[in-house]
Amino acid sequence: MRRTERYTLKDGANPLFHIYKTVSFWKTFKNTAVIELGRFVPFARLKNLLYRSLLHMKIGEGTAFAYKVVPDIMFPEQISVGRNTIIGYNTTILAHEYLTSEYRIGPVVIGDNVMIGANCTILPGIEIGDGAVVSAMTLVNKDVPPGTFAGGNPMIIKPVSARS
Repeated sequence: MRRTERYTLKDGANPLFHIYKTVSFWKTFKNTAVIELGRFVPFARLKNLLYRSLLHMKIGEGTAFAYKVVPDIMFPEQISVGRNTIIGYNTTILAHEYLTSEYRIGPVVIGDNVMIGANCTILPGIEIGDGAVVSAMTLVNKDVPPGTFAGGNPMIIKPVSARS
């Protein structure tokens, strides 16, 4: 099970319909502007500075977010990425999910020296261990242990020696 906290609204209301009861409009507006700017900034250091200072994400030295990566718009402070990690083109990192009867928030922890391929989706409450490799177009719906290879949908995890 992913590490998420579950919340409901009074009277079983749809949380996404009532989104600004769960997160501030102004926080979401600011985060959206910063993330949209960051998606197109071609300099990794500047992008990391924006994300660290304005979104309160934890990002290690030497980490690079590729073009069009989308960190969570509502709860980016729940994202932590280690040193010397690459997040591939157009990857989405979610720290929240809205369902019809509840919403969930969970931290995403990505270790050091991790390689995440293009077009991945990382769900809330996930940990990706140091040295792991996640192939392109993977739905990361469970933890990826350190030093392993993960890929596909559904995601399959293999020891590094099994990569081919």
